[in-house]
Amino acid sequence: MYTNKPTKIGVLGDGGWGTTLSVLLANKGHTVALWGAFPENIANIKKDGENKRFLPGIKIPKRVEVTDNLRFVLKDKDLIVLAVPSQHIREILKKIKMAGYDRKTLYLSVIKGIEIKSSMRISEVIHSELGNIKLAVLSGPTIAYEVAQRIPTVAVVASHSLEVRKTIQDIFMSDRFRIYTNNDVIGVELGGSLKNVIAIACGACDGLGFGTNTKAALLSRGLAEMSRLGHAMGAKTKTFSGISGLGDLVTTCISPHSRNRFVGEELGKGKNLKQIINHQRGLAEGVPTAKSAYSLSLKYKVDMPIVREVYNALYKNKPVLKAFKDLMVREKKEE
Repeated sequence: MYTNKPTKIGVLGDGGWGTTLSVLLANKGHTVALWGAFPENIANIKKDGENKRFLPGIKIPKRVEVTDNLRFVLKDKDLIVLAVPSQHIREILKKIKMAGYDRKTLYLSVIKGIEIKSSMRISEVIHSELGNIKLAVLSGPTIAYEVAQRIPTVAVVASHSLEVRKTIQDIFMSDRFRIYTNNDVIGVELGGSLKNVIAIACGACDGLGFGTNTKAALLSRGLAEMSRLGHAMGAKTKTFSGISGLGDLVTTCISPHSRNRFVGEELGKGKNLKQIINHQRGLAEGVPTAKSAYSLSLKYKVDMPIVREVYNALYKNKPVLKAFKDLMVREKKEE
């Protein structure tokens, strides 16, 4: 069974996921401070009692202290949850170093992305900036709005330390949020990141008006691409058939709340990336990850045709219909 031992927690990132986890943790009895980088949004959250920009309709418990003071959020905390966009995490980590941090504090990344400039996984970025801290990553089929509504959800926490992953499991687990543990940090991180790219392809399928046959093909072949790259990078292949692989992939590819699927749908309708970004609330992590994943496929010499075509559609203005055709008429091969 899970425990409810009160813990002092700081959550960095006032987007939908950071806000959702703050609500979840506060409702379990933990003391939570939620930090956001933009004072105006923090002021609105305090005034409204909810995050109308990223999580409308979900009331934030009074025991969640919302602030733009980073030093306050870091001070005397047992756990720091990192929930900022992947391409901004290094900047935030540098601010953490400047603000002063306790190396004994436990850190948890809930970020699903890969740094573009370095092609590093987020846990690698964190260690490169903060050193040998206690760190875990959490991933899985976790649409923020559903978790906030207490719809039964599962996720997986990965760490090289058994003690660390069991501690996170105890802190987060509830009757509506079940946490599994895993020691495959590489696989869990890659699964949560790469599935966003495949979700863009599935969204494009919807935008073009294709059917379930096409989407099933993208899901199955996309999972094969994720597994191949993961294996090449040192992950366990079986991780990709679990919660952070297949589970997250299915959710992100079919959910109407998925930002990544929405980006693909708009591409399929003929819009370009700039038009889509200008009209979307919140970041679709699959957009930068498509660039990172494509670079990794070249680096590790792994064939990832779906990732390549998503990259071409996003960054080379390749027509989506042409991208699908090129996927279909590639050289014949065994499964």
